[in-house]
Amino acid sequence: LQVKRLAWILLAAVAAMAAGQKLTTEQELDILLRELGASGCKFQRNGSWYQADKAVEHLQKKRNYLVKKGRIKTAEDFIELGASQSSMSGKPYRVACPDVPEVDSKVWLQTRLENIRSRAYKH
Repeated sequence: LQVKRLAWILLAAVAAMAAGQKLTTEQELDILLRELGASGCKFQRNGSWYQADKAVEHLQKKRNYLVKKGRIKTAEDFIELGASQSSMSGKPYRVACPDVPEVDSKVWLQTRLENIRSRAYKH
């Protein structure tokens, strides 16, 4: 069911991009997490490294929690409140991609978000 939902959301995002419409926060976050999952990068959380798909699972749980609490209005809210650091330890999350220096997840996600937006509004 989750895969079907994501497929429909991504299809709607592609249609919105093609029509030159603004992406919703939900669409931006779906694309952002999909890109993280497909990146081949590793994700560090509390000193341990995880494959990107496991990072996406973790971040999706944090996203769901923040949405239920009404704390996400923008993709930047999610990056700041849920995807930049551990809520348990306060340590920053890190992303390491092949042949690229590792960076804080906040930097990686914000850069990807800017790229998503520039692709969406290129028309």
